[in-house]
Amino acid sequence: MSLSKNTSFSHPWIKRLLIVTVSIIVILLLYRFYRTFFPVSTNENFTVSQPVAATIVKKSELPVILTELGTVIPISNVTVQTRVSGYLQNVYFTEGQVVKKNDLLALIDPRPSQALKAQYEGTLKADTALLQQARLDNKRYQILLKQNSIAPMTAQDQQYKVAQLEGQVKTDQALISQQELNLIYCHIRAPISGRIGIRQVDAGNYITEGQSGGLATLTQMTPISVIFTLPENQLSIVLESLNAKKELPVEAWNNDNTVKLAEGKTSVLDSQIDTSTGTVRLRAIFPNTNWELFPNQFVNAHLYVKTLKDVLVLPNNAIQTGPNGTFVYIIQNNSTVKVQDIHTGYNDGEHTIITAGLKEKDKVVIDGTDQLHDGAKITIPEGS
Repeated sequence: MSLSKNTSFSHPWIKRLLIVTVSIIVILLLYRFYRTFFPVSTNENFTVSQPVAATIVKKSELPVILTELGTVIPISNVTVQTRVSGYLQNVYFTEGQVVKKNDLLALIDPRPSQALKAQYEGTLKADTALLQQARLDNKRYQILLKQNSIAPMTAQDQQYKVAQLEGQVKTDQALISQQELNLIYCHIRAPISGRIGIRQVDAGNYITEGQSGGLATLTQMTPISVIFTLPENQLSIVLESLNAKKELPVEAWNNDNTVKLAEGKTSVLDSQIDTSTGTVRLRAIFPNTNWELFPNQFVNAHLYVKTLKDVLVLPNNAIQTGPNGTFVYIIQNNSTVKVQDIHTGYNDGEHTIITAGLKEKDKVVIDGTDQLHDGAKITIPEGS
C-alpha cells in the first residue's frame, strides 16, 4: 500500500521545519566534537592583561629606628618625710610649686627639742663640775699614794670615779647634739629640686617619724628619663652602635605615635635580660625644659641606631607571603610577571631591605597583585 500524495509530510512548510531542525542538530554535534578534540586555551586566546603599578629596585640609605613603648620616669622622686615626731606648726609650700634643694617646706614645733636641749645642757654643766672636782682629788690621791699616806685601793677608786664622770659628760654632750639635730629636723627642707605634689598633711596635725605618705612627694622634672624595653634579638645591633658612639638619639612620641614630644639621648642599658619577657631595659634622658614629658606618662620611644647605606630597598606593599616564604612579582620584558622568592632584612614599617633574590634595576609590582600569578600578563598605565 503506498502513501497518498496528500499526506502531511508533503506540505512545504513541514519539509522546511525538518530541514531546519536537522541543521541545528548537526551544528550542535559539530560544535561539541570540536570543543572535545580541539579545546580553546583561555590563557592563549582570551588572556586579559592586569593593570598594575610598579617600581624599580634601587640602592638607597635606610635609617634603623626602633620604636618601643616607654614610660616617663623621674630621675629622682622623693617622699618628703619628717625625721622627728611633733605638731606640724607651719607649711610653707603650695601644691604644684617648683622648689629648689634646701628650700624650707614646713616647720614642726621645735619647743620640745629646745626644752630637752636646755635640760641636757644643765646636766652637762653639773657633770662637768663633778668631773673637775674628781680630777683634782685624783691628783691629790696620787701624791699621797707616792708618800704611802693613802691606801692604794682608795687612789684606784678615785681613778674609776674620774673615768665614770668622763663617760657621763660624753653622754650629756651626745644628748645635746641629738637635740640640736632634732631642731634641724624640725625644719623640713627640700631634699632635691623639683615639683612638689599634693599635700598629704595640713598644719596643726601631729605627725610621726616615717609616717605613711609623708608630707608630700617631690619630683625632679628637669631633666627626666624614659624607660623602655628592647627585644633581645635587637640587642646586638644596639650594643654595636652604643660601643661605637657611646650615646644614641631617642625621640619621645605621644601615645598614638602621631606627635613628637621631645628629643633626648640614651647611654644606659640594663645589666641583664628579663627572662620572663625576653627584653632588656634602656633609660633615655630628656632635658624636659618645658615639661613636655610628665611622670608616668606612656610614650613611644624612637631609638635611632644607625643608617644602613647602599642597600636594596622595596616598599612593603611589593612584598608578598606564600607557602615558601616571601616573594615579589618581577616584571619580564614580554609584559608578564614572574614569581621571585626573596630574603628580607630590617623593616622600618614602610620599606624593607632585600638581602637576597633581587638585584638593582629589577622592576617589581607594588600594586594590583591580588589577581596575579606566575606568567600573568600585565599592563602598566601611564603615570604609574
